[in-house]
Amino acid sequence: MSKAERTRQFIIEASAPIINKKGMAGTSLTDIMHATKLAKGGIYGNFESKEEICLESFLYLRAQLVAKLDAAVSQGKTAKEKLFNVLDVYRNDKNMVDGCPILNFGAEADDTNPVMKQQVKNAIASAQKRYSSIIEYGIVNKEITTEINPQHFSIKIFAMIEGAILCRKVLDNNQQVEIILDSIKNEFERYVL
Repeated sequence: MSKAERTRQFIIEASAPIINKKGMAGTSLTDIMHATKLAKGGIYGNFESKEEICLESFLYLRAQLVAKLDAAVSQGKTAKEKLFNVLDVYRNDKNMVDGCPILNFGAEADDTNPVMKQQVKNAIASAQKRYSSIIEYGIVNKEITTEINPQHFSIKIFAMIEGAILCRKVLDNNQQVEIILDSIKNEFERYVL
């Protein structure tokens, strides 16, 4: 990796948590300069705009989350273990205190930033596919009854988790996350053979 590539990556890694917490509109160039200890020219020598930094920050945060979730899936042998491991990431990941980047960036980009909106749409589709793939795996391996609709259940899981994460962030407690994750696990258990 060249020095320019390392600097660019450093800016992304330093900016991403700030943008995830404060939002794209709420994060100023000064915030990014303060976090990176770089001058304006050092920032804009690596990025064309703050919007580009925001996009790259979202992609970085998403990649981190995907890696954690994929690792959780791979550590399970059964569909139940795979799903419960993923749910436990949301329960235990301290990086989620400031909210899920899909929710945070999506809420802000839905009407104002079509490029970011498309990236968030891709992330939502990928997240839902992860859940439906786990359920389909369980059906194929005769671990889960065919009474469950993998696509519908995956949409439900995703929406419930994101809503609970929003509540955790706004209410500053984990109660809703705990209730939702336990509820998903309990409902899923009904389909386990």
